[in-house]
Parts: sequence; C-alpha cells; structure tokens
Amino acid sequence: MPTTPHHQHRRRRTHRLLAAAAGLATVGALTAALPGIASAGEAGHPDKQSGRYQDIQLLSFNDFHGNLEPPRSSSGRLMELQPDGSVKTIEGVGGVEYLAGSLRTARAGHPYSITAAAGDLVGGSPLVSALFHDEPTIEAMNALDLDVTGVGNHEFDEGAAELKRLQEGGCHPKDGCYEEGRTFEGAQFPYLAANVVDEKTGKPMLDPTFVWEKDGIKVGFIGVTLEGTPDIVTASGVKGLKFLDETETINKYARQLQKRGVKSIVALIHEGGYPASDAYNYGCDANGPGSGISGPIVEIAKGVDAKVDALVTGHTHTAYACTIPDPEGNPRTVTSAASFGRLYTDTTLTYDRRTRDIVRTSVKSANHVVVRKNPAADMTGLIARYKALSAPIGNRPIGWIAAGAAKPEAPDDSPLGNLVADAQLAHAKTLDPSADLALMNPGGVRESLVYASSDAGEGDGVVTYGEAFGVQPFSNTVNLLDLTGAQLLTVLQQQVTGPKNEGAPKVLQPSSGLSYTLDLTRTGADRVVADSVRLNGAPLDPAATYRVAVNSFLADGGDGFGELAKGTNRVVGADDLTAFEAYLRANSSASAPLQVPAADRINVVYPPKP
Repeated sequence: MPTTPHHQHRRRRTHRLLAAAAGLATVGALTAALPGIASAGEAGHPDKQSGRYQDIQLLSFNDFHGNLEPPRSSSGRLMELQPDGSVKTIEGVGGVEYLAGSLRTARAGHPYSITAAAGDLVGGSPLVSALFHDEPTIEAMNALDLDVTGVGNHEFDEGAAELKRLQEGGCHPKDGCYEEGRTFEGAQFPYLAANVVDEKTGKPMLDPTFVWEKDGIKVGFIGVTLEGTPDIVTASGVKGLKFLDETETINKYARQLQKRGVKSIVALIHEGGYPASDAYNYGCDANGPGSGISGPIVEIAKGVDAKVDALVTGHTHTAYACTIPDPEGNPRTVTSAASFGRLYTDTTLTYDRRTRDIVRTSVKSANHVVVRKNPAADMTGLIARYKALSAPIGNRPIGWIAAGAAKPEAPDDSPLGNLVADAQLAHAKTLDPSADLALMNPGGVRESLVYASSDAGEGDGVVTYGEAFGVQPFSNTVNLLDLTGAQLLTVLQQQVTGPKNEGAPKVLQPSSGLSYTLDLTRTGADRVVADSVRLNGAPLDPAATYRVAVNSFLADGGDGFGELAKGTNRVVGADDLTAFEAYLRANSSASAPLQVPAADRINVVYPPKP
C-alpha cells in the first residue's frame, strides 16, 4: 500500500491508542483494569470464561453534510416516540460542537471505542463549510476522532480528484489555501470506496477496507456507496468511474478480510431504508426482525454475507436501529442516525478473543439525540474561525421575505420549492421570453428559509447570501429546453415510477401556473392524474412544445428523470443561486418583503391513515 498523508495520520492515531495502554504490562493486568471485559458469570455471553470477551463500542453517524453550525428549522428537529404511543417534536438538536461533545462523553469508560461514518460527510453543505470546499468539516472530523468513513454520493459532487484531495490534503487547485501559514492536511481517517472503481483499470479509487486494531483485537470495515450514485450526481463528478453492486462488493471484501485473519467485520453502506415511523426511537423490530423497515437496504442486508457482523447505513436521512435477517436467517443489526449530526448510534459489539469474531447474539444498538448542551470548545473555535473568514460574503443581505419558507419534506410541493421554481422561471424568461414553466428537484432545496434573524443579527425577514447558499449549494446552472406536452406528462409520471422513484416519490417543485392532482391512493404512473394537468389554466396539449427550465442536474436526467435528458434546443443560463438572488432583489425590499408562495400547486390525495 502506498504511503500517503492519511496513512501517516493513521499510524499516528494507532500510536496514541497503543500509548494509552502502555502502562498495562500484561493481558491479565489489562483484563483487571478494563471493566468492559466480560468476567465469569456475566450475563449475555455463551461462555463464562473470564477474560475471553471484550465489549467494543461502535459510535456511528451519517449524512453530516457539513453542518458545523447547529442546523435550523426542520433540519434541527427530531420526532420522539413517547411511552403512551404519541409522538413529541424535539427542537434544536445537532451541530458539530454538540456532536463532538456527545461522542466524547459516550466514549468515557470505553477503552475499546471506534467511531465510524457512512458517507456524505460533505457536499450540500452550508456556506461556512462549502465556501472552503468542505475543508472545515474534514478538520472537524479529525478533531472529533473519526476513525473511518465510507464514501457517499455527495463526496463526488466536485469529482474524484477533489475527493482524493480531501483525503490526502493540499491546497485547492484553483482557490489555493484560505489562511496564510495554514496548509490543509487532509483527513486523518480513511475514506473507503470499495465499489467505486476506475473504468479503465477496474481498481478501487480509494482504499476498499480498513482494519482497526488494538491489543490484538481487529475489526475490519468495508465502505460502499449506492450503486446508483451516477443517477443522482452531476455527470462530471463521476466521470471515469464505475459504481459496482453494493452486496457483491461487500461480500468480496468480507472474504478477503477473513483470509487476512480479520473475522469481525462492519459494513459502512451509503444506502438506506425507510422506517414505518419518523420517530428516531421507533422500534422497527416490534413485529419481528426488520418488520418495520422498507427500502433498498432491506434487500442489501439480506444478501450481505453472514460473515459481516453489523451494517451502518445512510443516504435516506432516516433514523433506525433494526435487525434484518442475514442470508442464514439470523438477525443482524442495521442502523442509521438520521442526518446533520442530530443523532449518533451507540452499538455494542462483543468480541470473542478465542474465535476473533463478534458474538452476534450480543450486539445491541440504540440512537441517541445530540442535545445542544456542553459544546466542545475546540469545535466552537473552529466554527468561529471559519465564520469570520466567510462573514464578508455570507452576511451580505440579498432580499427580504414576509414569512419563513419551508423546504420540501413530503411528496408535495412546498413554499420554498415553489419560490425556487419561480426564481428559475424568471431567470429563464431573461434567456427566452417564451419560457413556460420551471421544475425543481426537491433534494436540491437543502435548507428552509427562517424568518427570524440569525445570530449574525441581520434582522427578521432578511435573507443573507449565506442563507440563500444553504438553500441551493450545488452550483447547478439553470437550463432551458423544449419538451412536448407528452414528454412533460412523462416527466411528471417519472416522479412516482421507475426503480428510483416508485417506492419513494420525488415530487418536482413547480413554478406558478402549473397545477395537477397527485393521487397517492393509485399505483404507478396513474398516480399523476393526466387530465388534471393545467398550465396557466389550460389543459396540457400532448402535441404542443413547451419551454421548460430545470437545473443542470435534472437536465442531464438526474434523480430518475431520464425524459428531461431528451429535451432539445437547450440554452444554459446562470447558476441557480445567482438566479435566486436576482429574483429576491427584484421582488423584495425592506418595506415590501416578498410574500412566500403557498404550497397549493399540487393537489395531493393521500391514502387514509390506518
């Protein structure tokens, strides 16, 4: 294996771990000193031999997305299931100061503790991280002692070369270094990309596996992202790369780890599921293992070799600590910690020193809320440093709103999604006055706009550049293209059909003038009621040509909207954030703030609640 900066960092961390145990001369002394080792008669272990078993703490999280500052509005909220069956909303959770503090507290008394993540640490990040190409987030992850992470789809937003730079360090090739005397050192933890290979050589672009080791205990990690990453990332970000089947890849490297004598294995999978409840503490095994969870992770988990002892997952931004049967029919823990650092998962893996494997019957997992108490001082300082650097850009006012604007949360249109679509249509009309409508992907609207003044003190209703950046951080361009009415109907039907959107609809946010009924009591394409589609009050004409504005991600067929890639006469405009800023400036002022559009453009018919 070639020596790179992150391997050097890894050796430094291993040295710290070994040094911590240097005062314990023998294994017997170690056993006596560490309460996590099972003693004779301890419950929960099949063999009561003293010193044979060691509890390993696995702390994990996923989909952090550069949320160094506490996330606002719905992004900083969780649902909690109460003992009486009701659901309580918990406001004000997350933020790296509190995540770091929570992890450090959780590690106390656990000498064998590993911290792992399941992808999307970066990408789609707020300005304080994104402005610096997410270097601040990598610095924060180093400081909170992350041991290993898998890649996610958003790690490829800026391409493979940029991901490698985040791993290995060095100044940005265009923007350079951001502070005099400081050079970005890169991640002191390995990014794993077992199923991401070079199209020409077939070799993984980054390390496929990592082995954590202490006092003879070895735990292997395999990292994969979803095979469909090219469908949800801008084409330039994955150029020259091939994404392999998640299950087959994990099984391949599980066999390799076993041959190397590593029998305790954890898979970090950036693909997830959908629990039957939004509550983070929902018991998804109440009616049997895996009974309360659906989605892609279920089939992946059922196919991953039984040699793998636990699955840490992500991507869907949901919370669960479930068991799903492995190929041998035995339950295996599968976890996800929502997103944005609002939760972390604490999993106990009981290691058998004789077999060098995890005692699967003893694995226990639970999600814990990252409450905003006892912030980590070093993280507070890191945020303050980068906020000061970003303030001249981020605090600049660009518009005014009369009320808060919520981002998309359900298969429906939303106030903020509609506002973004209106802004893109307005920009499209500057390119071609005949532009008819705009459609915005819900996943591209990242943060709600909050009416209350932020800690920058700009005043209620003021939209700063930093807040607008948080809404649209991807630097997509606004594209204008021709579609027939029949094609436009197909686009609307692709919201609820196809392998990506059939089970989890992606409802495009429409500009003013487009309306239709989405009947979720129906199935397949029929859920879009064809004869209900109206544009400025007129029925959709299948033979007519419509000028449609979408961002570059959608124009290339992203998110399962392949019909958009067939559009003709494409014109490329400004980036979406520039269009959003221009719309706010043109349509709002301090004395006449913009009235946020209502979420009333799509008539959604929901199935009756059970």
